[in-house]
Amino acid sequence: MYRSPDSGDDPPSRDQSSGITEDSTASGIGKYARGHGILQWSKRYQRYVSRRSSHRRAAESGPSHDPTDRPESRTGEYQSSAAAAVGESASAVGQKISRNAPSLEPLYVPRVTQPDMSHDEGHLPTRITDIVFDDLPTSEAGGGSGHQHERVMTPGTMTSLGKPLHRLTEKQKKKLFFIEALKTRYKVDYDKVQPIPYIKDRLYCVDKVYVEGGFEFMPTQHVTRGSGSWERLESYKSVFSDQRIQSVRRIFEGEPGYGKTTFTLQLAYDWCNRVEGSSMRDVEVLIILRMRQLSGIRSIYRAIEVYLLDSDPRVKEADIAAIIRESESALVILDGYDEYPDQHSRRETDVQRILKLKLFANTPVILTTRYLPDYLAPITKRVRLTGFDEIARDEYIRKAVVGEDKIALSFVKAKLKENPVLEDLCQIPLVFVMFAHIAHEDKDFQNFKSVTEFFRYMIRCFHHHMRNKSKGSNTVRYRIDENDHAALDELAFLAISQNNQQITWSRGGMCKQLGHDFYETYLALGIFVEEEVVSFNSASEVEVRFYHKLFCEWYAAHHIVRILSQPGHDISLDRLFRHMKPEDLQYVYRFACGLNPDVGSSIIQYLARLHEGRFTVLCMLERSGDVKDILDDVRGMCSQTVTIKEGHNRLLQRSTAQVLDIAARHGIPVSRLHLHRCFSMFDVTKACIVLKSGLRLTNLETVEVLRVEGHIRDTAGDSNGIRVTREELLGLLQTCRTLTKLRFEGRESLLPPSIPAELISPTLKTRNIMVSYEDGRGMIHQLNWDDGQWQNATDGPTLRILQEEQDQQWALEELARLSTDGTPVSCLHLDQCFSNFNVTNKCIVFTSGLRVTNLVTVNVLRVEGDNTGDFEVTREELLGLLQTCLTLKEIRFEGPDYLLPLSVPAELIPPTLKARNTKVSYERDSDHGVVHQLNWDDGQWQHQITARGPVEVRINEQKRDQQWGEKELAILSTAGVSIFMLVLVGAFSNITGDTQSIVLTSGCTIPVLQTLRVLEIWFTDFDLDAFLMMLAYAKECTEITGLIFFEGDVPVKVDPLMIPLPLKQRRVEVKWWPPGSMRSYYLNVDTGIWNTGRGKVYVVRD
Repeated sequence: MYRSPDSGDDPPSRDQSSGITEDSTASGIGKYARGHGILQWSKRYQRYVSRRSSHRRAAESGPSHDPTDRPESRTGEYQSSAAAAVGESASAVGQKISRNAPSLEPLYVPRVTQPDMSHDEGHLPTRITDIVFDDLPTSEAGGGSGHQHERVMTPGTMTSLGKPLHRLTEKQKKKLFFIEALKTRYKVDYDKVQPIPYIKDRLYCVDKVYVEGGFEFMPTQHVTRGSGSWERLESYKSVFSDQRIQSVRRIFEGEPGYGKTTFTLQLAYDWCNRVEGSSMRDVEVLIILRMRQLSGIRSIYRAIEVYLLDSDPRVKEADIAAIIRESESALVILDGYDEYPDQHSRRETDVQRILKLKLFANTPVILTTRYLPDYLAPITKRVRLTGFDEIARDEYIRKAVVGEDKIALSFVKAKLKENPVLEDLCQIPLVFVMFAHIAHEDKDFQNFKSVTEFFRYMIRCFHHHMRNKSKGSNTVRYRIDENDHAALDELAFLAISQNNQQITWSRGGMCKQLGHDFYETYLALGIFVEEEVVSFNSASEVEVRFYHKLFCEWYAAHHIVRILSQPGHDISLDRLFRHMKPEDLQYVYRFACGLNPDVGSSIIQYLARLHEGRFTVLCMLERSGDVKDILDDVRGMCSQTVTIKEGHNRLLQRSTAQVLDIAARHGIPVSRLHLHRCFSMFDVTKACIVLKSGLRLTNLETVEVLRVEGHIRDTAGDSNGIRVTREELLGLLQTCRTLTKLRFEGRESLLPPSIPAELISPTLKTRNIMVSYEDGRGMIHQLNWDDGQWQNATDGPTLRILQEEQDQQWALEELARLSTDGTPVSCLHLDQCFSNFNVTNKCIVFTSGLRVTNLVTVNVLRVEGDNTGDFEVTREELLGLLQTCLTLKEIRFEGPDYLLPLSVPAELIPPTLKARNTKVSYERDSDHGVVHQLNWDDGQWQHQITARGPVEVRINEQKRDQQWGEKELAILSTAGVSIFMLVLVGAFSNITGDTQSIVLTSGCTIPVLQTLRVLEIWFTDFDLDAFLMMLAYAKECTEITGLIFFEGDVPVKVDPLMIPLPLKQRRVEVKWWPPGSMRSYYLNVDTGIWNTGRGKVYVVRD
């Protein structure tokens, strides 16, 4: 620790006339100088000059200080020394500054110079302009605690702008004041990081606890909202140095708790301390604004003045605009766009203008957010935070929890491994931090069967710590009941059940709702966090928020359980959860299921209706608390193809990953895993598949067949296929121990040209896994395990044609070339692009209008749709197609887009077709679980049931669709397959007089289905008689649990005596969505009145 020469002397006394106050130095040299007036030298300056050389040499050799000492602890010493060095005079200009006074980044000691004079020891300063700042001291290597090399300031030291203060222009002075005020503000924030919410006396500098999670970026030329290919960044420091993501607009995406705000604090630390190796060293002006504070903002410059400068009168809005505009390197960070109150404002805000490049067009701007804004400039680059992996977790435990204690490190890691149910939750850095500290401090840390158990335990730890602390002297007493938080539950539920979720409250309003004692206790617990906000009228307000959104979800789940567990409640789950999307609020659903098993059963049924099957499994696990109770459901899912698609939201992908993990831990075979355009790479070091979303599939031991499907090309025509190295391929095969088949699909697949035989282990040779891939010309190659070479596995290339016209044009050229060369096409896959077959011209017509005539060499034709169109294939088209493709061995139609003839008259089938016996199959909808194959002997379709669980059948207004629906329902009903839902879209006509059948508009009938659970009817009006007959039909379906009328009128009231008694006894839910309404209503079977979830009666329109 170095002090100024006269640090041993008493500091000069305060002169009341001088106007100096204790915060003068902390507020900047400007206020300090204004309070001093004219400064005079003293004898102390002479002693200071005589000793400065020795102190300078000592400072340059490096300070020797206590590593636990923080800058603020040295503040008083330096400030007192500085005042002493200025000297004593008749006016007693010095002041005594408290050693505990806060000093904000960095510590600048005034020095004195005399203008227009040489800096020799005989010239003394006489004017206020002679006091200037020293440049920012260089941080120590490694940073970490906010320490800086400090040295005694001398009269010859320059300002950070390279000039003495008296030679600076007014603009330069304002810029100097502006930068110092920013650093002062940022240091307050980055020096009070609190990893454990209930231990408020354990605060850290951000650099002490910051651990990098994963960073990825999307390397596209223009911004896209899709989940395209993501590539990993080496470090957060490369965000500004990596040329691939250089842009004046960058968006950092991350889920709650993934460290977006902590990342901005680390950037602030790097900037304030000029950390070596950080690109923030080169940033001249850094602006960081918390967007939740910007409600009603009119000027971004005014926001900077109010929130960052504390309305410093020396720097005005116009000055701020000029400083940013004229800075050589400025950076603006807008933190938390998802919390921005005015993001949907009709009036264009400054924030919206920034996103649209209308403001700060040439200034780099970073936006952190959970989701993308409605508008993005085309040049915007996307970066994503992916959370903590195992390496990051280990680093945090060492850095902030156990230090170099290897035994303690192993203990915490073992606790996480013993709690696999928390694996996904602990990817959230904020949650893992709490887990690590609690596991380290509680040696009796238990194992948990569900996330609900862990969260309940964590909340109890908070209260237990608070109770123990309140037993000491001079502490706030613990006066509340830990289990009594109903008011907070309701407040939390109302916050997240709105269309625009509430994230902050006023302190006064929350105290009034919850009670003062309750509020103060939860504030002390750390569950609430206060934040002082300065409004534009300069009045300070205190806002309150939850420490993390998970706490809000926890208490909201209690409210849900409370209202759904009331006897005889008529609350509509659709209404209750109408604004609560599972992908956004998954833990509300999981917590509610874990808190009350009965309520959990209702929620699980609700989620099943939304087709959230895999997420439903996680809720089942929460409800039972024992994974053994859901193994049958997991077996059912894994017996079919488990698909993860690029378009799946992150919740669905995570849920699927956890289902795979449960299957692996309990030895359940996964028959087929299909990664549809979502595969990124195989991480050899961590033995896991990394998806484009950043999600990792870490446990694949029981996967039997793996199909990895990549893009053919992106919209710009660039290659976007699969890239797998030799090491990745071998690592993947060794990780999937039960794998029998691995196939890579996509025209741009790129695998290693060979695998050296010496690298192939005897185990892999013995397993003889079938590994194949599709090259750039559509040829299928299979790996030979004897020599590690690829062999041609098909008679010709496989061509896949998409719906984009550019891709179809390319395919036409390729087909013409192959036809000219006489090369057979092993498989022609028409993916969502087939329109019809032109019998006259003997060609296939694409949806774009392009035509394919070169079909003579195709062996297999696969026609696939996705319910985006309605194309009927006549018997003439089918026969013409088969006769044109003379080498065709198989043709498959897949998807509800295509409606084939119900049969082909035997007399129309030419003998040549019968002799060729080409396989013709038709899967109308994979959800139906039925595949049909044409029998050439009689022209009829034979069926095969593929369903291994409940199926959904949808029938529309087309006659052919209704005919096929009638046929498939009969097949499924006869086989006893459970029909989870039957949806009639404009297809319903009436009920037969005996109420035993539904008549469709085409005349087809649907008899009573004993395995039907939910019947949904769209676009049909019912009078009273028809409605009662519909209820009578539902009564005959013994398994039915729901009857839904959508976008059609029904009777406003029904005589309850006319409602069939079995429907009342089975509590069948009858729901109605009126035309054009956003609200659903439920029939109270006891009163015959349509009610909302709150018991209000709906009045029918005239």
